[in-house]
Amino acid sequence: MVSHKEFAEAGKQPGLQVWRIENMDLKPVPKALHGNFYTGDAYLLLYTTSAPSYCIHMWLGEECSQDESGAAAIFATQLDDFLGGGPVQFREVQNFESNTFMGYFKSGIKYKKGGVASGFKHVVTNDANVKRLLHVKGRRIIRATEVDMTWASFNKGDCFLIDLGKDIYQWCGSECNRFEKLKASEVAIDIRDNERNGRAKLHRVEEGEEPQVLGPITGIAPSIPDDDKVEVSNRKKGALYMISDASGSMKVSVVASSSPFKQAMLSQEDCYILDNGVDKNIFVWKGPKANLSERKAAMAAGQEFLPVSLQIQVLPAGSETTLFKQFFSDWRDKDETTGPTKAYTIGRIAKVDQVPFDASTLHTNKAMAAQHGMVDDGTGKVQIWRVEDDKVPVDPSSYGHFYGGDCYLILYSYRLGGREQHIIYTWQGLKCTKDELAASAFLTVKLDDSMGGSPVQVRAQVRNIVNIVRVTQGQEPPHLMSLFQGKPMIIHSGGTSRKGGQTQAASTRLFHIRQSSNRATRAVEVDASSSNLNTNDVFVLKTSSALFVWRGQGATDEEMDAAKHVTSFLGGSVTQVSESKEPAEFWSALGGKQDYQTSKSLRNMVKPPRLFGCSNKTGRLTVEEVPGDFTQSDLATDDVMLLDTWDQIFIWVGNDANAEERNGAPKIAKDYVDSDPSGRSGLPITTIKQGAEPPTFTGWFQAWDAKMWDTDRLAKIFGCS
Repeated sequence: MVSHKEFAEAGKQPGLQVWRIENMDLKPVPKALHGNFYTGDAYLLLYTTSAPSYCIHMWLGEECSQDESGAAAIFATQLDDFLGGGPVQFREVQNFESNTFMGYFKSGIKYKKGGVASGFKHVVTNDANVKRLLHVKGRRIIRATEVDMTWASFNKGDCFLIDLGKDIYQWCGSECNRFEKLKASEVAIDIRDNERNGRAKLHRVEEGEEPQVLGPITGIAPSIPDDDKVEVSNRKKGALYMISDASGSMKVSVVASSSPFKQAMLSQEDCYILDNGVDKNIFVWKGPKANLSERKAAMAAGQEFLPVSLQIQVLPAGSETTLFKQFFSDWRDKDETTGPTKAYTIGRIAKVDQVPFDASTLHTNKAMAAQHGMVDDGTGKVQIWRVEDDKVPVDPSSYGHFYGGDCYLILYSYRLGGREQHIIYTWQGLKCTKDELAASAFLTVKLDDSMGGSPVQVRAQVRNIVNIVRVTQGQEPPHLMSLFQGKPMIIHSGGTSRKGGQTQAASTRLFHIRQSSNRATRAVEVDASSSNLNTNDVFVLKTSSALFVWRGQGATDEEMDAAKHVTSFLGGSVTQVSESKEPAEFWSALGGKQDYQTSKSLRNMVKPPRLFGCSNKTGRLTVEEVPGDFTQSDLATDDVMLLDTWDQIFIWVGNDANAEERNGAPKIAKDYVDSDPSGRSGLPITTIKQGAEPPTFTGWFQAWDAKMWDTDRLAKIFGCS
């Protein structure tokens, strides 16, 4: 088996690895520049989950050469072989990337002009002489394309970033809506924090307030219509074909001309093409007993089957994605669930022995370390600073407590392979100020430099000595949560831990406790309302006269143990309460008994829920999926959103959705269900409005913030209204 030297570390740790094809060889792309792609190049990407399972992506720029495209295909095949033939393979083409691919880059992807042939290299710098214009397009799938730096590139319907190195101007057309502006600001923040290491200032300008960096304005073009959307009714139009060489030559024959299909149609001895071309998808399924020539020809057969703009996914048996399985009305997985509150993970999960979590064996059991995403057991040295004008040490007695109004730097030091290594976690609270966000990025660089990292170009030569992880509140990785040695990570609502600046704690407080896959726990303060309870978890309720620990029917013993640490800092005599046996004073403290999440499907879900944005702003119904793991922030207030939990459909109506969308919400739901390629019918459909979300909806979002809509997020980022 051919094995490239870069494959030695491939798939060893969960996360994303990116290589560019340079002179028919693989060269790694620095992590800080993941999401940046030169249009003249080809790339190879590997995403590894903690299961472990793998996704291999071959990305082709619209100007890359045939030689580079061919080399990427060869390396993708070699990497697939190296990983045992289990990965799901994707062929990605610029501007037509899959949702799986886009989900890796929540701040969007950036297309840069040029490529390796033009001498352009992926190097992280603090270059203050940058001068480029980025056209930001998309509301959920965000693409920033480098265009000619002239007023002729602008239009009234989109956002543009004028990047001058030390200053980044976000220009918003007069016909651009607030959600698009917010998404464009995420791209600007990503450039500031990763490409400039915090050493850039963001500015927001509206049409008519342009800086004169591009010379006199010659006129702004009208908006460009979004004409690349796909009607939801087309989703059901799938066809299934069999690839076989049983007759002596490779042939493609029709199995079923339209979906839904039956799982029994897939023979283990053959390969198949599932054509969903109207939705820009081609799936190639490889039977485990198909002969070698059929399996090797799968990608080639798929490429011959479709125009260049369509996406190809190559799926080994046992690694089928949700998008593929939805075309089958009776699909069933072997060993469907993978643990409490954890969705089924694609890849070789059914073939991997699940290793119980035992922190004491992390250094010796690589399989367990890979499955649980842990570099070690968290017993190394921990130092924590709060971000102010400079970094201020946090009292070690308060380690593990975080406030949503602050940012923190967490330095973790440990030894691995006989040498000291470090991880810098930059934790950013959801209610911190824009100045603190910028300062946290800058102070992270200073801390890294003080430890001998110095220029990033040098640091790349000794990578893995210092790793920097930017963490947003609510998205903490398991290893960070493990640093507090059996105690939960406790996140206080709003406020600050700053000396003399603490916000007065509420008289009634409620903490939501949930366990992660590696048994680390997080306790998040939420509004003290009974609607926030969840049958799968533990909650701690503190009032002026009582202290309750409420255990849901699906809660774990570890979550109960974590509750002891929460009650110890709150203080008071503890009363344990079991679900359905609550005393009257418990409900009274929460403002009365209300409906809350009682579905245990959160514990046993096989298919992860999916979130879509639904709109008819173009004159016809369009549906666009939110890529990656969705959060409350992905709910666009000017749209109708669709949450599909597989046994129920929610239609969420934003306050700024237009009248036609509001009135047409029931039709949106009906069209979506009717067009389901698996033929689902009879599902409960619930229409809800922004600000009046029931617990059956909010239960799918951890630590739902009912006050999120009261905050102007754009004003927070730019310090203006």
